[in-house]
Amino acid sequence: MIRIENVSVTYGSGASLVRAARDVSLHIPPGEALGLVGESGSGKSTVMRAVAGLIPHAEGRIFINGQEMPNTRPRATRKIAQMVFQDPYGSLHPSQTVDQTLAAPIAIHNLDRAEHRIITALTEVGLGREHRFRYPHQLSGGQRQRVAIARALILEPKVLLLDEPTSALDVSVQAEILNLLTRLRRDHGLTMLMVSHDLAVIAHICDRIGVMSRGELLEMTTATDLAEGRVTHPYSQQLLRANRGFDPSGVEIDA
Repeated sequence: MIRIENVSVTYGSGASLVRAARDVSLHIPPGEALGLVGESGSGKSTVMRAVAGLIPHAEGRIFINGQEMPNTRPRATRKIAQMVFQDPYGSLHPSQTVDQTLAAPIAIHNLDRAEHRIITALTEVGLGREHRFRYPHQLSGGQRQRVAIARALILEPKVLLLDEPTSALDVSVQAEILNLLTRLRRDHGLTMLMVSHDLAVIAHICDRIGVMSRGELLEMTTATDLAEGRVTHPYSQQLLRANRGFDPSGVEIDA
């Protein structure tokens, strides 16, 4: 469903040149969930934003559902892959009700049965009709993220791109959102690409996991192998230790 070939992203020039992604290649079959992990600045979110078409100067080739994606996406291709952002408050317009938020993509893409689509989307993410005409500040963090997920689902995409969708939420709410995403993936046959610095969150959702650092994809593993510590790259081992607790031993990565 997703194929990335030699994707590179650079910012700046000369002494200020930053290589945010370096020749990243990966593939995600239909219905699979793949996670990218790494510290802040590792390039994982850059790769996701390139897949979403949010980085117009990205180099390389990106295919979604067998179709090569141009850097500047036409409206029709944006329906295929929808993104859920990290901050559920910042990603929602503070002056728009939930109803207005969900109605906007329907109007932009000239879809029919707006009323039915809005009610169905709210139901699928566990929100009732009483939430429909509330503003973001009248919702909890978990409810706001459910609205963001509903907005992504309302266009019936084949792919969900998840940028740290639970990191801004309380731990108790994180589990609810992760279980919701798992159910939606199963019910809709969704393909998912998710980024996070939290290995436990990634392992809850994803079948395979890519470890990134300094813009490079260092290693591909599975959730099972990760849980059992079967990783080979020194940085992956360091990341695994860091998620289990502080370890004073450090591992340097060759430049």
